[in-house]
Amino acid sequence: MYYSDYNRPPEDREPIIETDQFQVHDAEPPKKKKKGGFGKLIAVGLCCAVIGGAVGGGGVWAASRFGSNSTTIYEGNRPTAVSLANVDGKTVLSAEEVYASNLGAVVGVNGNVTTNVWGQTVKNAVSGSGFVISSNATTSYILTNYHVIDGVSDIKVTFADGSSYDATLVGGEEENDIAVLQINQGNLQTVVLGDSDAINVGENVYAIGNPLGELTFTFTGGYVSAKDRSVTMSDGTVMNMIQTDTAINSGNSGGPLFDKYGQVVGIVSAKLSSSSSSEASVEGLGFAIPINDVKDMVTSIMENGYVTGKPNVGILMNDVDSSAQRYGVPAGAEIMAILDGSCAQTDGLQVGDIITAVDDTTVTSSSQLSSAVKNYKAGDTVTFTVYRDGQTTTVQVTLDEDNQERQEAMNQLQSDYQSQQSQSQQGGNYYYNFPFGGW
Repeated sequence: MYYSDYNRPPEDREPIIETDQFQVHDAEPPKKKKKGGFGKLIAVGLCCAVIGGAVGGGGVWAASRFGSNSTTIYEGNRPTAVSLANVDGKTVLSAEEVYASNLGAVVGVNGNVTTNVWGQTVKNAVSGSGFVISSNATTSYILTNYHVIDGVSDIKVTFADGSSYDATLVGGEEENDIAVLQINQGNLQTVVLGDSDAINVGENVYAIGNPLGELTFTFTGGYVSAKDRSVTMSDGTVMNMIQTDTAINSGNSGGPLFDKYGQVVGIVSAKLSSSSSSEASVEGLGFAIPINDVKDMVTSIMENGYVTGKPNVGILMNDVDSSAQRYGVPAGAEIMAILDGSCAQTDGLQVGDIITAVDDTTVTSSSQLSSAVKNYKAGDTVTFTVYRDGQTTTVQVTLDEDNQERQEAMNQLQSDYQSQQSQSQQGGNYYYNFPFGGW
């Protein structure tokens, strides 16, 4: 075959030498290639890249092509461990540090719950969350929501390391949605309680919990959206709440809400999922109980099994019917029954009285009355403004203490009253009454 002179006329072609393998030009012998040329440049370039990567603290790998189209891809190195920061209330922690420093004190709470009409029970994966607030050599106490353990038996708590312990209920406070559990395991990590009054709107907050009962020990973050929100719960109870856009779902209830210092400032309690006027889902509206509102209650439950100093009036009450309001009867809480020997009886309240104010706080419903009274303690004297027989008057009442005995008496009073109403109304539901106890 021919090479460079293949297309030239025969008379102009240079002589060739034929071989058995192929034909080559009879030209000058080939020059020897100089060593260390382009290949050496490539080697030097790669060496420099490696050195540059080493100096920069990361690694590199190169995909090189001849010419000026060389490409270098850099790979960085970073530490994977997160230091366990000291939660001292002074040092602002990163989100990673908040999680790593508190994970060991957070638990999942589960138990047996009735699931069908035959009373059969099954084990939930996780029904809620909680956190260790105190631990000595033999015993640890865990705080959660009351609604997490309400109706649950054989309660167990599980830690992030997989350890699980049987838990017993020390006591609870349904109106404030708190409960304290006890486990026979000591020397556990505990959280640090912060100051919920000191947080600011716009401040970063974080939650650790078990959303959906399956995604255990999930970490979410957001902001304080609002403080001192009055939120009406499904049972009509009005609670003071921290509002946050931190992601909260079923299973998060009872878990801790941390501030930027890694301290617990709230107990995750509820999420607003929809409104009565719309079926659209609502996102970014979560609520937590301010820790300052329940610190004393938690201590009292741990020491006594119930909240001491909680006020009780000793009445059953109901909202004034709207039809009566059209005839000049004021809105308020009407007294339907009074417990014998209670402060309500001894201090002069009467069946049929309509309570319209507690001291300087106006009330227009039974739920507002209960919310107003729970701001007082047993032994405090309050002034009730009442509407009686067409006239407005005041009655001073020194509040009783609520306890197990009083609750049993109130439950009996409610049962007796409902039975009487059922008989007089031939089974009709003329009133639905709420025991005024525990506020």
